[in-house]
Amino acid sequence: MDVRIAEDWKKILQSEFDKPYFEELTSFVKSEYASSTVFPKGKNIFRAFDKCPFDSLKVVIIGQDPYHGENQANGLCFSVNEGVPFPPSLQNIFKEVCSDTGAAMPTSGELDRWAEQGVLLLNAVLTVRAHQPASHAGRGWEIFTDAVVRAIAERKEGVVYMLWGSYAQKKGAIADPSKNLILKSVHPSPLSSYRGFFGSRHFSQANTYLRSIGKPEIIW
Repeated sequence: MDVRIAEDWKKILQSEFDKPYFEELTSFVKSEYASSTVFPKGKNIFRAFDKCPFDSLKVVIIGQDPYHGENQANGLCFSVNEGVPFPPSLQNIFKEVCSDTGAAMPTSGELDRWAEQGVLLLNAVLTVRAHQPASHAGRGWEIFTDAVVRAIAERKEGVVYMLWGSYAQKKGAIADPSKNLILKSVHPSPLSSYRGFFGSRHFSQANTYLRSIGKPEIIW
């Protein structure tokens, strides 16, 4: 596997890359790419870490599984490639950004602009077979991304964790609420968004907190 990852992340996570489970995971993922259509493209598996180096990280958003439709997944959770229609959860995220911050509805669903400002857009599982959601779950990615969240929790303070839905909340539970801002709500999917995601005002709360600790706010 061609691990393209920011140097500071590579240093922090090297011990994970060297573990037996990761070697098994690598073999599985390579065989999947060789025999099936898998998303995102191989070069984009670690793109969340390329676009948001550890040193610049200010916000963590946790997703579950990459999009499994054609040309959607690009390595950042909830993000889609330029020109791709917004999936329902992303549409709802943008609706909340607009109502919360007064921003205009974006024309692109590619969230590089967030990542480059210090938002780690982390899926719990980093690969998926085309049209087969959760097909790469339980293969080791969750162990790896738990280690990512643990590394952030142990090495950084003053981080905003946006934990949408019970899965993300469980994964982010290691973060210390006395040293960070922990924002929780239901998932932005159409099934749950009206039960508390809309009106949660996480984006303005994040910026208020970042300003309060002397960090630049995010242009959502």
